[in-house]
Amino acid sequence: MILHKRTWLGLACFGAAAAALLATVSTGVARGVDAGTESNAKAEVEAETDPALERTREQVQMLDGLYKNAVVSITTRYVAGQDEQPAIMVAQDIFGAMRKEGWHSAKLVDATGEPLDDANAPRTDFEKDAAREINSGKPYFDRVVGEGNDRRLLAATVVPVVMQKCADCHTHKKVGEILGFIRYDIPIK
Repeated sequence: MILHKRTWLGLACFGAAAAALLATVSTGVARGVDAGTESNAKAEVEAETDPALERTREQVQMLDGLYKNAVVSITTRYVAGQDEQPAIMVAQDIFGAMRKEGWHSAKLVDATGEPLDDANAPRTDFEKDAAREINSGKPYFDRVVGEGNDRRLLAATVVPVVMQKCADCHTHKKVGEILGFIRYDIPIK
């Protein structure tokens, strides 16, 4: 599918935006909890007694920093105008390569209700819940799904507008406002 060049730059800003916020979010951020299946206290005990889950959450933080900083750096260095492809396309390529190799799945998801590309709209129950949590001010939200060897961590990390290049395409947003999140789906090992 070919998207308008403005859409490509908008997607770059969508992914790039969270890098600035990432620097302000410590590794011990409060985690969202699926209220339908577990309480906050149970989630805290689970994290303390499940080293595999904690390692997977740390992996999300590492990947998040890598992806967001790469997109911001590429946008800052190489994207001069709206007629150029945005750096988010590099992140999308990396997301695809990681998924193809079986490492994990990552996806940009809109939280504004006005995605530049319909493919970025929240689709799953987790993505819809994450959009609600991110819009309520949480920089991070996660949920454990599956059982035994099939457990996976679904995580969402906020993507705000961090530079004017983002707001040039997302004209309804200002620097500092939320665009969406990156949704991660990572096996717990």
